Amino acid sequence: MTLMSFLYILLSILGLSFLVFIHELGHYFMARRTGMKVETFSIGFGKPIYTWEKDGVRWQIGWLLFGGYVKIAGMDTTDQRNIYDVKDGFFGKSPWDRIKVAFMGPLVNIVFAFLAFLALWMLGGREKKFNEYTHKIGWLDQHSELYAKGVRPGDEITAYNHRLFKSAKDHLTIPMTSDGHVLVSGFKVNGNTMEKKPFEYLVKTYPHPEVLDKDLFTIGVFQPASYLIYRTGNNNKVDSDLPEGSPMRNSGIQDGDNIIWVDGSLVYSVPQLTHIVNENKALLTIQRDGDTFLRRVPRVMVEELKLEPAFKEELSDWQFEAELNNIKLQKLYIIPYNLNNECVVEGVADFIDNDKKNEIFPAHSFSSIEKPLEKGDKILAVDGIEVAHSYEIMMHLQQRHINIIVEHKQTVAHTVTNWKNADERFDHRYSPEDLKRLIVTIGLSNDAHKVGHLELLDAVVPKTRKQFQLDVDNQALAAAELMTQKKEIDEIDDPDKRARVRDLLEAHEKQLLLGLPALQDETVQYNPDPITIFDNVLAEIWYTLKALFTGALNPKWMSGPIGIVHVVHDNSMVSLKEALFWLGAISLNLGIFNLLPLPVLDGGTICFALYEIITGKRLRPRTLEKLIIPFALILIGFFIFLTYHDLTRIFSRWFH
Repeated sequence: MTLMSFLYILLSILGLSFLVFIHELGHYFMARRTGMKVETFSIGFGKPIYTWEKDGVRWQIGWLLFGGYVKIAGMDTTDQRNIYDVKDGFFGKSPWDRIKVAFMGPLVNIVFAFLAFLALWMLGGREKKFNEYTHKIGWLDQHSELYAKGVRPGDEITAYNHRLFKSAKDHLTIPMTSDGHVLVSGFKVNGNTMEKKPFEYLVKTYPHPEVLDKDLFTIGVFQPASYLIYRTGNNNKVDSDLPEGSPMRNSGIQDGDNIIWVDGSLVYSVPQLTHIVNENKALLTIQRDGDTFLRRVPRVMVEELKLEPAFKEELSDWQFEAELNNIKLQKLYIIPYNLNNECVVEGVADFIDNDKKNEIFPAHSFSSIEKPLEKGDKILAVDGIEVAHSYEIMMHLQQRHINIIVEHKQTVAHTVTNWKNADERFDHRYSPEDLKRLIVTIGLSNDAHKVGHLELLDAVVPKTRKQFQLDVDNQALAAAELMTQKKEIDEIDDPDKRARVRDLLEAHEKQLLLGLPALQDETVQYNPDPITIFDNVLAEIWYTLKALFTGALNPKWMSGPIGIVHVVHDNSMVSLKEALFWLGAISLNLGIFNLLPLPVLDGGTICFALYEIITGKRLRPRTLEKLIIPFALILIGFFIFLTYHDLTRIFSRWFH
């Protein structure tokens, strides 16, 4: 841990202590105002390291600077005296006075939250990543109901359960806090024309397929949209900033390029880009009835198809002409169509396994570019490489070539976009007409590489992780890390979980990469008015509490004290404005949480006083004790539970 990180952790703890301090200061102020005797005001907990007295109050600083407390005379229900008889004690005052004192602590936190949001607004708000507040979908589960209903990356979410979409957190929190169903409203967007059609679907939540915890639910929206910008600190030597052995070297990519289109699809997120690169499909240039267009077609091994003897013999001849005799025919890649020697489709090939056929030709294709080929279609190019004979198709199918179109950084002065206009600007980040003009020439002899600000890069051959050129030290380090991971997997008790983790590790090792460093998103200026921020945070608190008490949300996903410090620490390192927002949000959470009608909280104290006002009867000290102590133990246990899961998440992030 660096010294700077340690200082930020210390500041985070002090910030949270400040929120508890002002909470207790509210109690102290109102107690003195109503004539109650305050015995002790402690800043922090534990054995005092410094004490002093002022106005009859013992002030002290505890060694554990995390929060504090106010001790008012007569609050100890275990005292032998009748708490209602203690002179100037808490219970010796009227119920209304007790309500004032109990309510003042949460009120101070709520007021501070609003003031923090007001200050944030006056300071101009925060700079956030585009993907945090865009309505646009970046990637979704291809096995989800939404996908089956035609929702795709680039489409927009406007509301969940009639609640207006606020931020990307809604994709996670709404399914987690719902009753098992989510009403999704939005627009399907045509990326070529920007035409929008409204939709509204009621879909079921289900366990997130990419997460090991089975109680993390989703509706299938995995990622918001984002820009995919390649940035380097050395504009004159772009290739030197790419990893050694990167397939993107010599592709023509430049500093500031934004990846727009890959192998026939507009790209909206890194997960979608990764999926396209690893999908075993070829980009074909097709001629049909005088028209030329692109299609993405699955690459399948010969052994997966049920072939007529004559066509199988034809494949053997193509194998010889393509000089692929070093590979068994059954292990060669072809497309699932019968072709003649002149690259013309004569029909669809039969599969040995019908399940494999259904996988290759799914009921719901990603887009029109994945529609099946038709009899009579002529293949002009494979992955942008011209072909004249079918053996050339076979030859080029054995190795992936990725076609990428980027938007070059424009020379106009860059300005940070307001978050309200960010989606509109994202839609106009490229010219659809220029993109179409560039696409239609791919794989043709007269292909153009530049149209306007768009450029088709030189085709890229992706590599697996193991294929990257590593020096000896890195190879040894990678091998040692892999062995450690396998040992950790073998120690997992749950056989299903162990198998899933092993599959994820194997897929990770085999994953094809372009060799790009982390692609960057654009920045937007996020500055809603303080009432809007207050309302958004309050709504999030309400839905979380509702889901918690109805059982829809597993409490382990909530943050305890350590998790809160971790959040404040991480955001403090981003900017002071971000830290200010989180202090305001946590202060509002603290205020609302303390108003819950539980005996050990301020809300419980208010309820006891209201009971006394309504019935005219006082609760006996023993009754109060029986109510408060069990709830105090439950609350302590709850915080220990949250702390355990906080530490589990933090250590998991550190070591993996």
